[in-house]
Amino acid sequence: MIDPRRLRVLRALADHGTVTAAAHALYLSPSAVSQQLAALEAETGHALLERRGRTVRLTAAGSVLARHADEISAQLARAEADLAKCSTGLAGEVTVAAFATSITEVVAPALAALGRRAPQVRIRVKDAEGHAAARLLADGEADIAVAVEHRDSLAPGGRQLLYAPLYEEPFDAVLPPGHRLAGKSEVDLTDLRDDPWITPWPGNPVHEAVLRACEEARFQPSVECLSDDFSAVCALVAVGAGVALVPRSALHGIRPALTPAVRPLRGPGPTRRVFTAVRRGSEGHPLLKITLAELRDRAAALTA
Repeated sequence: MIDPRRLRVLRALADHGTVTAAAHALYLSPSAVSQQLAALEAETGHALLERRGRTVRLTAAGSVLARHADEISAQLARAEADLAKCSTGLAGEVTVAAFATSITEVVAPALAALGRRAPQVRIRVKDAEGHAAARLLADGEADIAVAVEHRDSLAPGGRQLLYAPLYEEPFDAVLPPGHRLAGKSEVDLTDLRDDPWITPWPGNPVHEAVLRACEEARFQPSVECLSDDFSAVCALVAVGAGVALVPRSALHGIRPALTPAVRPLRGPGPTRRVFTAVRRGSEGHPLLKITLAELRDRAAALTA
């Protein structure tokens, strides 16, 4: 009989690549992970790992079993969801991992609405940028992920996760006071080719979206300042350090003094696409369904 808890350890090793990283994700010691994997090999009667010095990799049998682990995990999640449907009323805890702007504009208002609609539901929130939200979900540290569509944010979890679009929004140009284009109703991106730029750090999906938009406009921006905090980005713009493209909802909570000239882009521009993800099989759980419904309602109001 294969212990499904040990399959989770094998899946973590497949996802993270090393015993140490898998142990960190599962809040176990490396020796405990090694013991679980050795027990799993004994249960299956197959060598699941190839040990090469201090590193390990999955054997062919290990890879096959890791793929089955995804399906088994999904089926267990379905079983939990079906059991939850048998209970009366809504009570329990849901953990949402999301990036900062979505917490402010979507998650927090959804949490407030849930508090009125289902006061026995407790929502825990974890601030997670980039692909970290999907990774927390895949590792079992969150029940719902809210993240920006990006090659890295869609990578963690693979077949384990079920994705759904939540909302999309345009980017606006943020210009310093007295900028030559500040009087325009719209800004052409190509007119900013010679300006210094302020962007988030490489690896942030917004950084990649801005660079891709500039490439499509046939120029490479001269990035002078880097910050993942949009309030800091706007503060730097306000003192003339450069220009920026900022997702529209990220400007909602910024003091007007820090955004002296915000203009929409003329023609097609970059778009931030935001999605939700849950572990496959858990989508029918009533607590997740009611939480996802509130997130969708708030996202619809945000983009109306």
